[in-house]
Amino acid sequence: MDPAHDAVARLQQSLGYRFANPALLQEALTHGSYLQECPDAGPHNQRLEFLGDAVLHFILTAALFREYPTEREGILSRRRAALSKGEFLTRMARDLGLDAGLRLNKGEEDTGGRTRASTLEDAFEALVGALYLDSDLPTVERLVLGWYGSLPERLAQFEEAENPKGRLQERVQPVHGNNALRYDVIGTSGPRHARTFEVAVYLNGESIGTGSGTSKKVAEEAAAREALERLARDQPAGSP
Repeated sequence: MDPAHDAVARLQQSLGYRFANPALLQEALTHGSYLQECPDAGPHNQRLEFLGDAVLHFILTAALFREYPTEREGILSRRRAALSKGEFLTRMARDLGLDAGLRLNKGEEDTGGRTRASTLEDAFEALVGALYLDSDLPTVERLVLGWYGSLPERLAQFEEAENPKGRLQERVQPVHGNNALRYDVIGTSGPRHARTFEVAVYLNGESIGTGSGTSKKVAEEAAAREALERLARDQPAGSP
């Protein structure tokens, strides 16, 4: 069997879906560079990427709306952004095996295009667009949410590591308001070209966490993580 055909067959199996119009899947896997060598190979995947981005955002928006019936718009928007960011979509593309089915020209292949994050992200969005055209919205929603699995579990993986300042703000805002937190640099060390900053975060003037890092931003995030740990120890679950 032709290796490319074999890769597409394996891909459809991992997707849990067989295309009625296989040309749509082929288009979703076609990088723009491929047409430089094979100009008659059909369209590349940029139009499908445009469509798939919108479909994916709608599916995630509706799923988060159902999953978190009491959350505010800002929190829902940040959670949707976490689930649709490039790093996450790249991982999803690899998990599904899109990398093996990509159509690239030799130059792109030789420079690592098959593993390039932006290429895989684009291919994932194009795949969602292709599925939408080949079936219908309920089918795409079922497939996409099946790939994601539990959204709270997926979000926990990202929210633990990312945006601790945002999580701290979300925790204290309902009781203390928008302006209760303050971050101050309380010390610096090291030479000018390799400075280390120490930052404290204050809640209504009381220090609740400190952190250090090679930039103020990194130090502030470390301080926010310590503050979150302290609040989790000192206050009942569900309280700010």
